[in-house]
Amino acid sequence: MIDINIYEEIRRLYAVEKLSQRAIAKRLGISRNTVRRYCNGENVPWESKPRHYECPVTGPIRSIVEKWLEEDQRAPKKQRHTATRIYERLVEECGFIGSYSAIRDLVRELRCQEHKAHIPLAFDPGEAAQVDWGEATVYLNDEKVKVQLFCYRLCNSSAPYVAVFPNQRNESFLSGHVQAFQFFGGVPKRLIYDNVRTAVKEGWGRHVRAEQPVFLALRSHYAFQADFCNPGAANEKGLVEGLVGYIRRNVLVPVPRVSSLAELQALLNERCRRYQEKQLPYHQNRIKDALLIEQQYLTPLPARQFDYAITSLAEVNSMSLVKFDRNRYSVPVDLVGKTVTVKGYPWEVRIYHRSKEVAVHQRIYRQGETSLALEHYLPILVKKPRSLANAAPLRQASLLPGFTKFKDYLLARGETKELAGVLKLVMDYGIDEVEGAVLKAMDRSQYSYQAVYYYLTTRNLPTDKPNILTTYPKVQPVDLTRYDQLLAGEAR
Repeated sequence: MIDINIYEEIRRLYAVEKLSQRAIAKRLGISRNTVRRYCNGENVPWESKPRHYECPVTGPIRSIVEKWLEEDQRAPKKQRHTATRIYERLVEECGFIGSYSAIRDLVRELRCQEHKAHIPLAFDPGEAAQVDWGEATVYLNDEKVKVQLFCYRLCNSSAPYVAVFPNQRNESFLSGHVQAFQFFGGVPKRLIYDNVRTAVKEGWGRHVRAEQPVFLALRSHYAFQADFCNPGAANEKGLVEGLVGYIRRNVLVPVPRVSSLAELQALLNERCRRYQEKQLPYHQNRIKDALLIEQQYLTPLPARQFDYAITSLAEVNSMSLVKFDRNRYSVPVDLVGKTVTVKGYPWEVRIYHRSKEVAVHQRIYRQGETSLALEHYLPILVKKPRSLANAAPLRQASLLPGFTKFKDYLLARGETKELAGVLKLVMDYGIDEVEGAVLKAMDRSQYSYQAVYYYLTTRNLPTDKPNILTTYPKVQPVDLTRYDQLLAGEAR
């Protein structure tokens, strides 16, 4: 490329002074080829035309690679050509003698040409929201675990909501919707999904023929429509796709250390509200201001919240246990042989008998485990003291420290009847009250039912009245002055 000053002289001498190309080249001391290139203004020095190079290595096989990549569009995603496989086929089938790096660069070039253009989308307030799942890693009680993120985003205001769950089961999927609707105080006209099996029963995309019954019930209750994306068309819900990555990179870095997923959910709620203070590029208002407008167009929430539990009927066996989701949960012993209703929520299992709640357990997701509640077995444990040494409900119960030490002391001495009596006190007074009495008894090295009962029954007596159980009768001192007088002879 020549200097712009030389280009200026060439153009002036040729166009203004009408000199020949030979004369211009002689005067400026440059090649006549240079003068011929720039004299009539067809070419300019500040622009360069793309050059076309011959590719002696990949040129002969370029059409073959293009054909294979075109065939890949009709093959399953996980069974398409990689650059390595293309190179191996070229060597085996075409006798290719070039390097792998040349094929890798060619494949990259051809795949870049496959990029498709997408249409920018616009949504009215309250028109739609997008839903997707994401996965993240956290430290739960210092244990590294994977959690699932239910991501929900309103399309007009771009306001996000993220809920954390242990899995992507039906109850978690439905609960995420209910939480999102409650968070924004309303429901958009339609929700956009990929083809999740928790929602789609048959078909895909616009060809969905049947939805899951529980998802259909959710849609009916909150009065919204469902749109399903075409397979592999993540661009159709790009807002929520971006939200998944944003949460992982900006909220969950460094990896959070929490004691419970409820603590992590509180963090996510706070960050979703903080995100509303942003003003996104090419948006006129902050997300918070746009959300205030959009909320006016959302469908109001129904009078009753949707019950997203997975419900089943179960019979209570002889050990006062019911089976649910390949695990067992205890109920009060007076329900043995009866049929109860079990409702499985993402975090807990609730058990009902004749519409009355009889038990609540933390949900177990491992298989073949049993959750026992000590209070369910107390009526039978106090009647069978010999079983206390090996009673699973007593062994697995998370008791208060004082009661645990007291229990272990009695069991070590074989005093199961004493322990049965204390358990009866737990039924009558509650574990917290018994714990206080047990601590007082142990302070005085009194490991017996009578001692615990004594401190329980005297704990609330008023202090301004004498307590016959803790005080002795008061004896008035004897007046000896008369005897002194007698000894002194005063009587005489």
